[in-house]
Parts: sequence; C-alpha cells; structure tokens
Amino acid sequence: MAMALRPMTAGDADGIVHFLTSNSFPFHVVADHTDYSARAAVASGRFWSEESQGYWVEADSGRLGLVVLEDLQDDTPMFDLRLAERHRGRGHGELVVRAACDLVFTTLPHVRRFEGQTREDNRAMRRVFLRSGFLKEAHYRLGWPVGDNRFAASVAYAILRVDWASGTVTPLEWDDELALPDGTTTPRSARER
Repeated sequence: MAMALRPMTAGDADGIVHFLTSNSFPFHVVADHTDYSARAAVASGRFWSEESQGYWVEADSGRLGLVVLEDLQDDTPMFDLRLAERHRGRGHGELVVRAACDLVFTTLPHVRRFEGQTREDNRAMRRVFLRSGFLKEAHYRLGWPVGDNRFAASVAYAILRVDWASGTVTPLEWDDELALPDGTTTPRSARER
C-alpha cells in the first residue's frame, strides 16, 4: 500500500475538526471530541508550531488518519497517532509508525530517540510499537486518566536512532537493581510500612 504523511497547515483546520469529531478514540485522554474541544486543539497550535507538527496519513484508499509529532525541539520527540475508525485493525498502524520514524530520523538530526505512549490496555497499539522496532521502557502506574476518577497505567515505548538505522533493537535490562543487604529488592520505605 502506498502511504504518505502530508504536513498540516492552517488551511486544514476544518478538516481536523471534522476528523476529530467524526471518530471516537477510546484509548486517548479525550476519546470523543466536541466541536468546541476540537477547535480548541486546533487553536492551541497543536497541529503546526515550533513544538509540534501534524500530518495527514494518506493512502490510495483515502485519508487513513493523522499523526502529530510533539516536542520537536527536544532530542526525544513523541507522537500521537489517530486512525479513522474504519481503517483500524488492518495493519496500517505499523506502516504509519515506521513512516513517522523515517520522517523524524531523516529530517531532525538532533533527535536521538523517538517515543510514544499508550494505555496499558491498548493491546493493538502495544503490538504496533513492538512490530515497528520500539522497545518498552516504562510503566507509569496510574498515569493515564480513564474517567470517573479512575486511572490506568501509561506504557512508554521508544526507538533509538541507532536501532532505526541498523534495523536492530538494543535490549534493556529491566531487573538491574542490586539486592539490598537483606536479600530483597524492595525499597526500604515499603518494607517499613
């Protein structure tokens, strides 16, 4: 499938509002945009500014969705991916994430790593990260609001520039804490409760 990322401009404002309000995004903080919230997101500069740039994801079959690159001045930008409901579950996510990696690493020479986060229960996106060469780096417990004063974990994945260039994944040592003198790895404050 031929796919392209087309940069958004101020002329895309109404299209962005229509896209956000006509699709539901159950694994995002704002799952269902209203006209007001979508226009506020556009007015905030989220889709074109020094710090972020939105792109339409386009293919032969039409507009698949959008991806926003964030924190573009940092050496670790992040992204937000939203596919239209009718295009989900078809393998497009991996193609979009790989295209976003190519865009970031070929146009932003200061970037060392590229990161994305998702809710712990978003199994589809977690598979997309792994299939795209990303590695899980963190679980932020109770880091993602899910409504009614409830929270889920936010899971962070990243790809290193060197891994993108070589097509490899540098492993991460999860259990690297040294055993404490009493043989546990539990922090002292937790043991003293």
